[in-house]
Amino acid sequence: MTTAPAQPGATVSPTKPKAVVRIGDRVFSTASVVAGSLILFVLVLVAAFLVWQSIPAFTAKVGELPNNATSFWDYVGPLVFGTVYSALIALVIAVPLSLGIALFISHYAPRRIAPLLGYVIDLLAAVPSVVYGLWGIVVLAPLLKPFYGFLNEYLGWFPLFSGQVSGTGRTILTASIVLAVMAIPIMTAVMREIFLQAPTLNEEAALALGATRWEMIRLSVLPFAKSGIVSAIMLGLGRALGETMAIALVLSVSTNVTFQMLTSLNPSTIAANIALQFAEASGTALNALVASGLILFVITLVINMLARYIVRKRVA
Repeated sequence: MTTAPAQPGATVSPTKPKAVVRIGDRVFSTASVVAGSLILFVLVLVAAFLVWQSIPAFTAKVGELPNNATSFWDYVGPLVFGTVYSALIALVIAVPLSLGIALFISHYAPRRIAPLLGYVIDLLAAVPSVVYGLWGIVVLAPLLKPFYGFLNEYLGWFPLFSGQVSGTGRTILTASIVLAVMAIPIMTAVMREIFLQAPTLNEEAALALGATRWEMIRLSVLPFAKSGIVSAIMLGLGRALGETMAIALVLSVSTNVTFQMLTSLNPSTIAANIALQFAEASGTALNALVASGLILFVITLVINMLARYIVRKRVA
């Protein structure tokens, strides 16, 4: 059977080859979708569990909550204050140190020493939190007692350093220093990697124009790394907000709300309060602990959303 010849002037559209879908691509695509959906599913389950178990605490009457609290917000308010307050103090200490360490490793340290320093800093993240807590009690607190006395004697007029100095050194400032040491490895690692990704051409151009090394960093590296620095700070804040054992070992359970950093009456944190009270809690008291965990969950979620918004705004 012969085919009819094509008419003069007619165009023959070429047939498109069928896309070949490999089995490996299908498996990888399906696994990625399932993994991403599973994370969201688990997050929804956790949020649903916290909300469901928190309802009795939200509706509890006077006398049913721990510490003779008149309402749940009266119970959780001091814990929220202590959580945020200690985390902010830790950030004030950790951010300059992390920034300086990351810049030293990326732009000042000799090339043979820089990888070793980065490795040592990364190892600090592997130290268990209970070890940091024991270090804070045994080593740091006694070491800082004379310094606290000095601050109280000469700067006691400032509200943060006023009051009766703790005789043990186990204060909110000591706990915040421990949190800062725990947050430094994460923040330093992120900042270091961002600084190393700064365009080399811009750095060399700044140096060729006569800029000093610090001027080159200020004009070329830091503007490039703004979003990365914000991300590192938020990661460190999340690490400080969720820390449990170190704070539970250094601080005692308390419902005080005070900005004084050197006294023995310190505000406690949500995570530490849950760790110390969960074993003996029952009934409405247990629901109150779960509800406080829900508050911490919401705070962490809001901070992460704020971090992503800031990063997107910086990038845009």
